[in-house]
Amino acid sequence: MPAELKDKLGIAVSTQAYRDYRNLLDSDRWQRLESMGARPQRLLFASTSTKDPSAPDTLYVEALAAPNTVNTMPDKTLLAFGDHGKVSGVLPPNGGDCEETLAAFEKAGISVSDLAAQLQKEGAASFVKSWEDLLQSIETKSKALG
Repeated sequence: MPAELKDKLGIAVSTQAYRDYRNLLDSDRWQRLESMGARPQRLLFASTSTKDPSAPDTLYVEALAAPNTVNTMPDKTLLAFGDHGKVSGVLPPNGGDCEETLAAFEKAGISVSDLAAQLQKEGAASFVKSWEDLLQSIETKSKALG
């Protein structure tokens, strides 16, 4: 990928998701539900550690700060942010330049939708493996106690 796009895809997709989330909360439909007592679910940014060792270790924590969101991260990332992280702003409710950034990836020959499908498949497989590992651990401990 072109150097100017390095470490920008996850942030652009997250910004797009936050824009869509804010649009939903601003919609007439949601406003009616809220007036009847409904509460919004917070948008989750999950496991936002930096995978690229050449990128700042607080890259995603700093970039994805936004009201009404939850950001989960490994302890190492949390400690790094506590040590030297800085939030200079929050995600723009209108999405900022996320569409232009995503278009630049497409122009560079990277299919964002194909990549998303691949990552969803890999993520689901990872969760299944974790679940199977948990069940195996429970079975092993049950046998040891039984």
